[in-house]
Amino acid sequence: MVDAGPRSGPTGPAHRPVDEVRAAACSTYYARLPHPTPPPDLVAALLADPVTRAGAVRHAVLTPELAARLADDPDYQVRRQVAEHPQLPTSVRDLLAEDPSANVRVGVFGRQDTPEPVRHRIYTDIQQGHLPLTDLPDELDDAALLQHIEDHVAVAELRHLCLDWVTANPLPYVTSPYTCFRRSAARNRTLPTDAVLRLLDDQDSDVRTTMATHAPHLVDPTTAERIDREFRPDKKTAWRPADLLTLPPHTLRRLASDPDPRMRCLAPRDPDLPVETAEHLATDPDSTVRRAVAGHPHLPVHVRRALLADPDEHVAEAAAAAATLPFDDMDRLLTLAGV
Repeated sequence: MVDAGPRSGPTGPAHRPVDEVRAAACSTYYARLPHPTPPPDLVAALLADPVTRAGAVRHAVLTPELAARLADDPDYQVRRQVAEHPQLPTSVRDLLAEDPSANVRVGVFGRQDTPEPVRHRIYTDIQQGHLPLTDLPDELDDAALLQHIEDHVAVAELRHLCLDWVTANPLPYVTSPYTCFRRSAARNRTLPTDAVLRLLDDQDSDVRTTMATHAPHLVDPTTAERIDREFRPDKKTAWRPADLLTLPPHTLRRLASDPDPRMRCLAPRDPDLPVETAEHLATDPDSTVRRAVAGHPHLPVHVRRALLADPDEHVAEAAAAAATLPFDDMDRLLTLAGV
């Protein structure tokens, strides 16, 4: 809400709304989540307030005059919101395509009406201007450091933009040179089979995984194994494509002897895994494999008890949580825990 000046309560002193509260109410950080739309009669006042301006831009009727004024705002977040506004005049769009902020230029990059030569130039300039944060000079001042961090984020955003207009009309973008375009195309659940197969074989792990999760019925076991094996998430995650895709028992049993421990972890997902295979996995040198098999119902009691004493606490906890743990072992563990 816009600051309306001091107000006195019946039992307390005069107070003023806190900037942080007003900023959060209009925050662009949450702009892609469902967010209250301000009453139309408040938008002009919100735009006039530097604290709430960035969050109010998306709710404004963007006349050419207002667009030109906001495109010159010192706050790059305001300019980014202008760059994404559906009513943005072409002349202002082209101006923002040259903005010193990579964040703002990403907003222009993702517009449907951005000419391809302009889009390509933005993409190339941001990629070429990117310097890894570990290579930054020590003598940078705060402003320069913030600019480098912003540029670093922009490079990541070029990969992960979700463009609804691409998803709605995906076929022209299945072979796009931009990862985020192919990934957005892969979110469409009605792609023809040949397009799906092409995206399942994409050079980028994110595109392959996105396509697989949106058309799992078209993923054969060989492709499912390949996509999971080549899964390279940008952030650490416990999820993997095999959590969604189906791997048949004969594949899971073969993976029990795979050189990659990450793939061996899949073998215990076979509920009928042979006893000898389960026993072998329970002595695997990699603790993540032992943890994966610790709850398998085919483990003999003596092997399960050995895992209860595993030097890796996560393995021991997985063994203790197994539904097939003998009652006497459950009782002993509860007694040790003081329950």
